[in-house]
Amino acid sequence: MKSLPYELFVGWRYTRAKRKNHFISFISLTSMIGIALGVAALIVVLSVMNGFQKELRTRILGVASHLEVTGGGNQLTDWQSVAAFSARQPNVQASAPYISAQAMLSYDQGVQGAIVRGVIPSAEDKVADLGKHMKVGRLEDLRAGEFGIILGVDLAQALGAQIGDKVVLMAPQGQFTPTGVVPRLKQFTLVGLFQIGMYEYDAGLALIHLDDAAKLYRMGDKVSGVRLKLADLFDAPTVAAHISDQLNVQANRSSDYYVSDWTRQHANFFRAVQMEKRVMFIILTLIVAVAAFNIVSTLVMAVTDKRADIAIMRTFGASPASIMKIFIVQGALIGVIGTALGALFGILIALNIDTIIPFIEGLFNVQFLAKDVYYISDLPSDLIWSDVATIVTVSFFLSLLATLYPSFKASRINPAEALRYE
Repeated sequence: MKSLPYELFVGWRYTRAKRKNHFISFISLTSMIGIALGVAALIVVLSVMNGFQKELRTRILGVASHLEVTGGGNQLTDWQSVAAFSARQPNVQASAPYISAQAMLSYDQGVQGAIVRGVIPSAEDKVADLGKHMKVGRLEDLRAGEFGIILGVDLAQALGAQIGDKVVLMAPQGQFTPTGVVPRLKQFTLVGLFQIGMYEYDAGLALIHLDDAAKLYRMGDKVSGVRLKLADLFDAPTVAAHISDQLNVQANRSSDYYVSDWTRQHANFFRAVQMEKRVMFIILTLIVAVAAFNIVSTLVMAVTDKRADIAIMRTFGASPASIMKIFIVQGALIGVIGTALGALFGILIALNIDTIIPFIEGLFNVQFLAKDVYYISDLPSDLIWSDVATIVTVSFFLSLLATLYPSFKASRINPAEALRYE
């Protein structure tokens, strides 16, 4: 301690000293605990929201691809050359053609609208994680010419269909007959069920083989587009722009190819989560701010209690700046200790929330996210260290800001007036 500047030494002693006015110590402790709770809450809440965002992204990309290259009129003629060109790009890991169209599915008395996607099972499994979400059957059960179909669990439940049942698929493109235009009908055998955990897909998506889709929708050798998987999904916008430019330059026309990435296709989901995360950060930061500005009360009372000490130090040659530094150190120590404790507990909770939540649920016999109500029944957590660094920095800055006014008032104390009645 003797090697430290005396302002730091005195500020440290004031923080540790037993004061005559214990109320000051109580306010100081309250401020410290408030900062710790606010910082811990911020870390835990942002980690959980990061976890939800990651879980949502995983489930969406279990069906959707990182990139899609499509042609005008939902038709891509030279898809083989597009797939070959895309595969040569350094960030592209796999490609798969697909046919996407609308249809009506009918079984018994049930009728449901759905998006029908024609895929090649071996290629589709490389660009999406649908195979991991199969509840019954496998993607490989879709074989060309056998007219098998795989439905989302909610779609199958709405139809009342089970494995092995014959589901009638009605394509909206009609065919001309002597009696007029009638829709094309084809009977498919239900060979599998998948569950992504998102109602949009589980209740509205049906998978058939690419060759069967081409026959049903009379696509011939054409497809709707090519789906691509990237090494880094966050590079999707950059890679999409590059591929779009290169393909359209080769075609010498600007409207031949359309390239879209997952961030644009599902922008509403991620914008909503990001907006909620920002709002929660602002709200919980206000809690930290309230606790931090309790330091003002602590230091104001400390300055009043130490008026005589301040006057004596001034008579011994301490400058106003030195007096100001002493109380800044005292307040900053409260903020640093509170922030450090909050960060420690917040990190521990965020890293172990998958153990803590089941323990609380078992202890009080409650369930926070019921499986029969919510698709995400567990609280996911994804601790991002940059968030922790931001929270700690903001907390320390607010604590430091709260020390300025009382420290400035302490530096303005006149020694003669302070010692007049001593």
